Amino acid sequence: MWCIPPKQSAEFVCHMEDVLEVYHRPNDPKRPVVCLDETFTQLVEETREPVPPAPGRVERYDCVYVRNGTASLFLAFEPSAGWRHVAVTDGRKRADWAAFVRALLEGRYRDAEKVVLVMDQLNTHAPASLYEAFPPEEARRIAERLEIHHTPKHGSWLNMAEIEFSALARDLPERIGDKPALERHVRAWEQTRNGAEVTARWRFTTADARIRLRKLYPTIDA
Repeated sequence: MWCIPPKQSAEFVCHMEDVLEVYHRPNDPKRPVVCLDETFTQLVEETREPVPPAPGRVERYDCVYVRNGTASLFLAFEPSAGWRHVAVTDGRKRADWAAFVRALLEGRYRDAEKVVLVMDQLNTHAPASLYEAFPPEEARRIAERLEIHHTPKHGSWLNMAEIEFSALARDLPERIGDKPALERHVRAWEQTRNGAEVTARWRFTTADARIRLRKLYPTIDA
């Protein structure tokens, strides 16, 4: 059950159809659809200066390296606008998620009535995290501006933020030694990709799912 359940699952198809319907809503600046995800990366420092590539010679680097811990990455992606933002943090706890969401609401989406968030079912991805990070009045204010939709368990492929993380991973150097260097690389990637206005259009629909993934739908006796 890495991506799709091996048998019928009402829970899976329920969350799947919910997310698919969100993706096919008309674009509404007052209720933007934003995909959110997070990951971490190992910070790896070189022990010797790499030798850059030259005509007839590939880049060379020492197989020995130093581990400098990890850094977390929170990514928000607005598919219809071709906008994404990545925050580099020390951790991925409830307070980190809450701070990232509040920054979105007070920044780019300060004029939105609600932000429609698509996320996986990680236990930190819930309004309860806001109450662990902020006073109740502040937590309630933020929560009321969110409309949350969760992808199915083991179905994070339905989250378009995964596409952006894949693009980011291909652009990052194999070895980044510390958090400031990671932040510089991430900012450069973000600015380039936002400048190109790289959008995403999700073509897979609920109607497609009911045909192509019909084995996942429970059999209903007439």
